[in-house]
Amino acid sequence: MSTPSSENPMGYILDPDRIPAELEPFKDRLSPNFFQVRKRIIEFIKEDIIPAMPVYGKQWRAEVQKVRSSRQPASPGEDPAYTYHEVWAASPPITMDLRQKAKARGLYNFFLPEVGKLSVLEYAPICEILGAFGLCNVAMNCTAPDTGNMEVLEKYGTPEQKKQWLEPLLEGTIRSAYAMTEPGVASSDATNISATIERDGDEYVINGHKWYISGACRPECKVFVFLGRSKGSGGSLHGSHSMILVPRDAPGVTIVRPLGLFGHIHDHAEIVFDNVRVPVTNMLLGEGRGFEIAQGRLGPGRIHHCMRTIGTAEQALDAIIHRVHRRTAFGKLLASQATIRQTIAEARMEITKSRLLCYLAAVQADEHGFKDARAFVAMTKVDAPRMCQKIIDEAIQIHGAHGVSQDSKLTDLYHHVRHVRLADGPDIVHLNTIAKEELKRKSSIMGELVSGTNKNIDKFGKFKHVVPNTQARL
Repeated sequence: MSTPSSENPMGYILDPDRIPAELEPFKDRLSPNFFQVRKRIIEFIKEDIIPAMPVYGKQWRAEVQKVRSSRQPASPGEDPAYTYHEVWAASPPITMDLRQKAKARGLYNFFLPEVGKLSVLEYAPICEILGAFGLCNVAMNCTAPDTGNMEVLEKYGTPEQKKQWLEPLLEGTIRSAYAMTEPGVASSDATNISATIERDGDEYVINGHKWYISGACRPECKVFVFLGRSKGSGGSLHGSHSMILVPRDAPGVTIVRPLGLFGHIHDHAEIVFDNVRVPVTNMLLGEGRGFEIAQGRLGPGRIHHCMRTIGTAEQALDAIIHRVHRRTAFGKLLASQATIRQTIAEARMEITKSRLLCYLAAVQADEHGFKDARAFVAMTKVDAPRMCQKIIDEAIQIHGAHGVSQDSKLTDLYHHVRHVRLADGPDIVHLNTIAKEELKRKSSIMGELVSGTNKNIDKFGKFKHVVPNTQARL
């Protein structure tokens, strides 16, 4: 590998001759295929993605104008306040052109191990690039929630389900959504999910109220992977839920409204399912297997979120570097101010630590599987978005008023990363996973020696009558 240049006009993340320094300890795990793939993706971004961005933006504005001029509500239950909102706009036509170019380069559907032939560790730095260049992520058909849904269909779907839904998803001719979260219960505890899936002859009848269903508003979305409670699937707490495929256009499905992030409306839908009927053949894996599928789906999804988030953090740091070399305050460039330099140094340290943790989680997943690596995945799921959010916030501070204006992309990054701290489970759920793994160790000689014992408690015996109160109270 050649010596990295100190100057790269495309930024650190798009240097084809330089892998992240944090990856060096794991270089024996990197195959020749990884280096070839990474270089091809960087070339694709430079030669096709970046030049296409202005066209993409222009075409998207044209699609939004179509919505504002002629769209009609999809159902009587749709909130009329959002009838003409841009979330209903179709993908720009250039999207399919870029997908074809990705296919021609052999870069399509790279999230599937059998396609990219990448380990979890090798996919990590690729995801960082895709996190920084979202249009490339779309062009390569590697976007959530489709990736997780395609993995579910690939692993658990019947041949008929794969033919009907997986094949067009892999082709990119349709999109999908994952319908889990509910507004009326604490959905971070998935056993609370209350939507019902009841069998009636050759059909299942589905009733429920979901929200923050990402990607459901876009017209390309044609199917939901739906999590609900199914009767007769056993008394086990984790054996009472199932996953089933629900077509978006099925009678009884009402997309009530798009939902906001920090007051800005995004493609996250609130949906009511009212006596929706689907064939029994739409059930995934079998009744009561929903949590089993969910864990298989969420493990890779969580670590992919973290990988992309690290790429977003690099974007924010690059924005800081760009700004401080072009602004002066108090008689000198911002780049020469000690406080600014401290911010930059701390940002780089935080990215480095976060990237190493993410790579470690990836190695654990490669070696032991996502189930046994769950504590490491939980660590990076908490750490990466926190780290990225802090760096974006510092970038906004350094940009001043410009950082919160419509001329900067920093507020968009902030909205997205703050939401990632809730996606696939809030921080506290993952912190609990980490703590439970630690607390499996009841005691140790080292812990006992360091903690110490007051021998006078037993010597004087004044606490023998005390019975510990283990009844929790607020």
